[in-house]
Amino acid sequence: MEEIKQIKPPVEVRCGKELKALAACDTGRRPENWKLSPKAVRTFILGSREPLVYEGEEIHIEKKYLGNDALVERCIVTLAGNRGLMLVGEPGTAKTMLSELLSAAISGTSTNTIQGTAGTTEDMIKYTWNYALLLAKGPVREALVPSPLYIGMDRGIITRFEEITRTPAEIQDSLISVLSDKVLNVPELGDEGLLFARPGFNVIGTANTRDKGVNEMSSALKRRFNFETVMPVRDVALEKQIIISEVSQLAADSHIDMPVDEDVAELLASTYHELREGISSYGHRIDTPAAVMSTAEAVSVYYQTMMTAYYYGDSAMDVGCLVQNLTGAVRKETKDDLEKVKSYFNTVIRDKGSREGGIWKEYYEARKYLR
Repeated sequence: MEEIKQIKPPVEVRCGKELKALAACDTGRRPENWKLSPKAVRTFILGSREPLVYEGEEIHIEKKYLGNDALVERCIVTLAGNRGLMLVGEPGTAKTMLSELLSAAISGTSTNTIQGTAGTTEDMIKYTWNYALLLAKGPVREALVPSPLYIGMDRGIITRFEEITRTPAEIQDSLISVLSDKVLNVPELGDEGLLFARPGFNVIGTANTRDKGVNEMSSALKRRFNFETVMPVRDVALEKQIIISEVSQLAADSHIDMPVDEDVAELLASTYHELREGISSYGHRIDTPAAVMSTAEAVSVYYQTMMTAYYYGDSAMDVGCLVQNLTGAVRKETKDDLEKVKSYFNTVIRDKGSREGGIWKEYYEARKYLR
């Protein structure tokens, strides 16, 4: 039988060997129903210098989250307790990736997920019914179709709630009693309708600060979560490393046989960092665009340029194409952002091109594509 390929396998599939090796070598104290101890969860996310030996093979635990190590530790401790975890921050700061890594390491699955939208309803969170069975047999457990929150409580695993502030307030508040009492009531089932959460159950929510005020969380719901703010990357060298790592993985998944150009990655990391922070490495003051200048957007711009070079060019990164893709990324919010980027090129990039030459000069000459 032919193996079914996946465009983006979940974390527990991509890193299956690492998780198995960690579980086999794990001697740490483990909360009930966790697949790994908190120490091993930390190692899975933040990596280890020494390889593990599993079934006669050396397994290297790579660092997967390139951010604040202390934040990761706090997240793990929160999930070991009885409070939910809420990851907040600017778009593109790897909140979703961190929640996936935590869920995969703790519960063995990262796919028990609610995607919050304006159209999210309570049955998408808790449960719904197989109406054919409901009509034939009435409200029996067999006719109940569990949704992610029900599944998490029933199996004792983590439920991820993405973009929670995109959902209506009354839908958000349906979580309050579940997070407080760890029990879900199914009134249709009568006396048998109480589902008590098994050990290991918890909720990881994510929310973008740019959505603040769209559907603000109630104070009652906020009290059920520990909040952790995921900050944008502040270091250009680290941002470059993230771009290289993420693009390399995307290229490997798509079978694109083309190395990552480190000079282009550094150029893009510097651009996004300076436009986001509002100041250049030379001390220029810069008007920051309204568009999201996140590391995730930088990865997308690089990868788009790489695919163009691979499929249409000679597998060499084209700086002109890079600028065109950058233009598309910054024009999402308002046309005024393009003028800010043009000003950035006419000051910062011009000076870097004259002082450093090379790819920076080529980058400045490609400003004609900013239109």
